[in-house]
Amino acid sequence: MLWYAIASLTPAALLGLAALFGGPFPLLGLMSITVLVFFMDKLTRQLPDTTSTGRRLSLVLAAVHFPLLVLGVWALGAHTALTLIDKLLIFIGLGLYFGQVSNSNAHELIHASARLPRRIGIAIYISLLHGHHVSAHLRVHHIFAATDADPNSARAGEGFWAFALRALRGEFVAGWHADSRHRSRAPARSPLSHPYVAYITGGILMLISALLIGGFKGLILYLCLALYAQLQLLLSDYVQHYGLRRAPQSNGKPEPMGSQHSWNSPKWYSNAMMLNAPRHSDHHMHPARAFPALRINPTHMPMLPHSLPVMAVLALFPPLWRRIMDRRLAKWQNPA
Repeated sequence: MLWYAIASLTPAALLGLAALFGGPFPLLGLMSITVLVFFMDKLTRQLPDTTSTGRRLSLVLAAVHFPLLVLGVWALGAHTALTLIDKLLIFIGLGLYFGQVSNSNAHELIHASARLPRRIGIAIYISLLHGHHVSAHLRVHHIFAATDADPNSARAGEGFWAFALRALRGEFVAGWHADSRHRSRAPARSPLSHPYVAYITGGILMLISALLIGGFKGLILYLCLALYAQLQLLLSDYVQHYGLRRAPQSNGKPEPMGSQHSWNSPKWYSNAMMLNAPRHSDHHMHPARAFPALRINPTHMPMLPHSLPVMAVLALFPPLWRRIMDRRLAKWQNPA
């Protein structure tokens, strides 16, 4: 688990120091989650096999997330000793960290069988004003991924920005309907027990907390950070499911989710930083499998030409993205 810890905790430590002291740390924090990851991925390495569930690291990352978020809002909104450049570097670094590491960790936790880790994962999503993603992910995405019924599965030829506008609204509505259908099959419950009550109430409390911690400026920057983190998650969904579709069966239902229905990246260091989230096919086939046990097979799984963070940057430019990905997509959609 050493490399997972190094890759995921190093940016948090440097960004925390950046928020407190400024100096060289804002630049070092940003570079630790961008430049360092890019060059470490160039090394020919494999993550070592481990029998660990990774749960201890997940809980450590959760314990780091909340103080780092508070520290970030305070630094951006109320810390007067930081320069404008310092705050810009911290903002970008924190947005990337929350979007790539905290999101990946929350994703791991909401798939846990035990209640406490699941609730911690939900709390992380709520802290990023994205609590409804829990319901959309568990009750919609894992059932309908790689079909048009899933708002988080990008269509062939769909640019990221069009996808993001559709998915931001679509996953909120789809998660609500899925939760409501699930509750309708259970014994009568109080309306206050609906998960969306917790998501919305928690979000309001986070907004109030941001205002108290960083003032009005801190509140605005917190909203921007949360949106930035949400866009990082949507970029991951876009990249990992772009264009791939499950064929309909004779009964009208889509074929079972297989290794060919998600894009993957074999780059070792970005995989470690993101808790193997780029090993996406295996996760969809085995949702309960802990992140250290996820496997990747370049022969039977669609492979991205670069790491997931690099592909997320390319996705911001739809013409460039399509030039790189559409011919690869065609090979997997029409293997003959």
